[in-house]
Amino acid sequence: MNKPIALAVLILSIVNLPALAAGNVVSIRADSWYPMNGEPGATDPGYMIELAEKVFGSAGMTVDYKTMPWARALESVKKGEFDCVVGAYTSDAEGFVFPAEKWGMDSTTAFVKKGDSWTYNGVDSLKTRKTAIIQDYSYGDELDAFIAANPQAFEKLGGDDALTKNIKKLAAGRVNTMLESATVTEATLNKLGMAGALANAGGTAEAEAMYIACSPADKTRAETLTKLVDEQTKALRSSGDLQKILGKYGLKDWQ
Repeated sequence: MNKPIALAVLILSIVNLPALAAGNVVSIRADSWYPMNGEPGATDPGYMIELAEKVFGSAGMTVDYKTMPWARALESVKKGEFDCVVGAYTSDAEGFVFPAEKWGMDSTTAFVKKGDSWTYNGVDSLKTRKTAIIQDYSYGDELDAFIAANPQAFEKLGGDDALTKNIKKLAAGRVNTMLESATVTEATLNKLGMAGALANAGGTAEAEAMYIACSPADKTRAETLTKLVDEQTKALRSSGDLQKILGKYGLKDWQ
């Protein structure tokens, strides 16, 4: 091979290295929603991140996980800038590629400041409340429709630390209700040193399945990734490793 050709091949190889490497790196984006997913690089990054590392690691892949506001995470993954989001309901990520295996069950719960005797009694009971919610979250079909029809009753907040801000707003009395996952709220209160500051005012709907959901921009890759999720989630359950991961976060298998 003469020098010009050899140099051209070398340059082409270098140019293609990122593309080759990208195939072995699964990029995951989401806002912090602990214990599902938390701080990147932490010893406890969230059980869904630990599951992803096990699942994709079985195929020689590594996980690139970072946090960003939920709306931006959904949009970026939808465009194909990243591979997947975690902690998604099917109503959150319409059009995404979902595995058959869910990664947990969760339900939206109403929270009030400790000492407030109000309890949730259907969507109409929120009409006289000022309720903190997170921008672009799905709270289930019924609540989503009610929020859209009654925007004056809700305060929406975006950003990666939206839940922490909503908790502090509720504790300070700037709103009198908050909608959020009970599991996530309790974990966040503990992390903030605010355990007992809020009270559970009742669930708003039946539990929904949560998933890792992958980009529809490259369906072949998404289907490869979700197939791995299906195969390896079953394998992790059979080996007992799934419960070991969940146990680290004080959780039990959803099946």
